[in-house]
Amino acid sequence: MDISLQYVGPVGLVTWNEGENRVNLDSLQRLNEVLDELEAMDGPLALVLTGQGKFFSNGLDLERFGANPAEFVATLDDLNRTIGRLLLFPAYTVAALNGHTFAAGALLSCSFDYRVMREDRGYWCMNEAEIGLALDRRLWTILSNRLSRQSAIIAATTAHRFSGPDALAHGIVEAVASEDALVSHAIDVASTYASLDRAILGEHKRLIQGDVATYLGFTPT
Repeated sequence: MDISLQYVGPVGLVTWNEGENRVNLDSLQRLNEVLDELEAMDGPLALVLTGQGKFFSNGLDLERFGANPAEFVATLDDLNRTIGRLLLFPAYTVAALNGHTFAAGALLSCSFDYRVMREDRGYWCMNEAEIGLALDRRLWTILSNRLSRQSAIIAATTAHRFSGPDALAHGIVEAVASEDALVSHAIDVASTYASLDRAILGEHKRLIQGDVATYLGFTPT
């Protein structure tokens, strides 16, 4: 599973390079291994997650579930727990949305403290109403926890494809950037907050989002 970690100063730059970057048990396991390594570090730290090419993440690995239907529920459970973990992660987190960010990928982006999206290409989209796959209460909670109620309702009920500028206008992302500047922008933002007291930041995140993380099935150790 090609999810790599490199360090740019105090920033852990995580790059997901699996083509469409589908969410499945393997990709979630690898992402959590990376989070384990980062969380075990001492000292200043921030996290950036990005993809390569056309996709940040094209959502759940539906083709794989067709061959292994029992994995569907297990993957949703792992996705919820991983999002809960990211909501409470004891360092500042940034998602650099390099391309299409659909469905489970869009929900994953909602777990980060800051999102920057490519301004000229790629869409952020909750397309479940198009593909016949209903949100459940936990998935709706992820969406509505991060977006305004109005934007969350639009996303869930219209399957609207938000371009970068459109996502910025709806409060889905905090910034847009050119393709060339996207990752450097994310690293600059992450670096700004890498020196925050991680224990205090983690405590504040628990105050803000602890109930949501618990509802999603994540319990801090």
